[in-house]
Amino acid sequence: MTVDEFDPEILQYLTPEELAELDALLAADKTIWRPLPGPQSMAYYSEADIIGYGGAAGGGKTDLACGKSLTKHRKIGIFRLNGTELTGVIDRFTDLIGSRNGYNGQNNIWRTKRGDGVDIQIEFGSFPNLGDEKKYQGRPHDLLVFDEAANMREIQVRFLMGWLRTTDINQQCQALLTFNPPTTAEGRWIIAYFAPWLDKKHPNPAEPGELRWFATVDGKDLEVQSGEEFQHNGETIKPMSRTFIPSRISDNPYLMGTGYMATLQAMPEPLRSQMLNGDFSAGMEDDPWQVIPTEWVEMAQARWVKPLKLAPMDSMGVDVARGGKDQTIIARRHGMWFDEPLAYAGSATPDGPTVAGLVISALRDRAPIHIDVIGVGSSPYDFLNESNQQVLGVNVAEAALGLDKSGRLRFKNQRSELWWRMREALDPANNTGIALPPDPRLFSDLCAPTWKLVGQTISVASREEIYDRIGRSPDYASAYCLALMDTPKRSIAMEYGRRNQKEDYDPYAKL
Repeated sequence: MTVDEFDPEILQYLTPEELAELDALLAADKTIWRPLPGPQSMAYYSEADIIGYGGAAGGGKTDLACGKSLTKHRKIGIFRLNGTELTGVIDRFTDLIGSRNGYNGQNNIWRTKRGDGVDIQIEFGSFPNLGDEKKYQGRPHDLLVFDEAANMREIQVRFLMGWLRTTDINQQCQALLTFNPPTTAEGRWIIAYFAPWLDKKHPNPAEPGELRWFATVDGKDLEVQSGEEFQHNGETIKPMSRTFIPSRISDNPYLMGTGYMATLQAMPEPLRSQMLNGDFSAGMEDDPWQVIPTEWVEMAQARWVKPLKLAPMDSMGVDVARGGKDQTIIARRHGMWFDEPLAYAGSATPDGPTVAGLVISALRDRAPIHIDVIGVGSSPYDFLNESNQQVLGVNVAEAALGLDKSGRLRFKNQRSELWWRMREALDPANNTGIALPPDPRLFSDLCAPTWKLVGQTISVASREEIYDRIGRSPDYASAYCLALMDTPKRSIAMEYGRRNQKEDYDPYAKL
């Protein structure tokens, strides 16, 4: 850096002697990189454990990642979704270091020194497929960079954060997530992750650079008051701080004079608003075969208001955890108003009696219980049945007997029908008045599956296909689809001779 790079308005106040002294100091300074004034400096000096940065193109996201790596950390992991996307990052490191000495392209590791002589190691990685992230399991880093994080799966990012650690007590550990507004529904997790800064509906919005603390309790993020440890079910939980700092091309003087601004301004909407202004509310494109359009879910959640007095409960849906990080989800429906989800970690619902107990405690008005009985769901079904509850086991793999609302299309299986009935209920043209709780996980799950038409048969993507694409099972949406089923309460069913459900009763006829 030289004196010529300073703002002339500042330099005019310095004497010739002061200018010469400043020039000498800068010449002696061997710092390899400095953050730009404004958002980049705010992110560089932030004390947050997890830093979100960007929002618009040209704001210096990659440069921040490289600069932090070379000046503040020792063991660094830099990740992109696809390995070919790392070329630009490696080129920028080459510019800053002045050569590729120390870079091993075979193992994607760069060993070099910081300006203060400290040895550092930079590892480059990618995880285009679910499971690829496990290649980096057990490798601790004190800086993890997820470049263009909105293109990544949330489960993979969270997995790798599990190795954000160091044995050096003087070294701060941080994760840096750089991103532009997501362009697909799959990338919306980033808005929920940094909700106080990015979600316009958040009840307690945060300022850029403000620290907020979050803890993961029973598999769910909770915002807490501070970073103080606390006990939950005998476990000590340590919250981590997050922040988000927006940046735009106007914050980057090195790009302002290159014509890149004109390139961004010439983009079609909504890309123009997303890339130029960092507008996270600008329209994202749904997959053309997305079962439920994003806008329909947004409308249903916008209608949700908790009533002073609940109408009688009409139905309950239960999706039982299948192990791992899955959750047991209980959804409750009162007319077309759905209550907030009850979510329990798989470890908290280890067996049938436990799940049955949670279901009974959440039950109101002896509402029918619809539970997925594939695999682990069969055990709680048996216990609920023995407890004289009105429980209906739903095997979503079985053949569906109904038709779509037009009366022309059939369904591959009951799972496809369940999802399609939710689509029909959410379709504004059907004017059902459905109101869904504004839960971000439910929102993401409902927007996750795609479908295809084979002849006259609707086939919705399987749970496994959804898991491969977004990295998780759509447990929340599955429970709410089950709760949408409209089975008469037992007293009514007995009055009509307890008609055979499969032959005489359409569980969606009233919707």
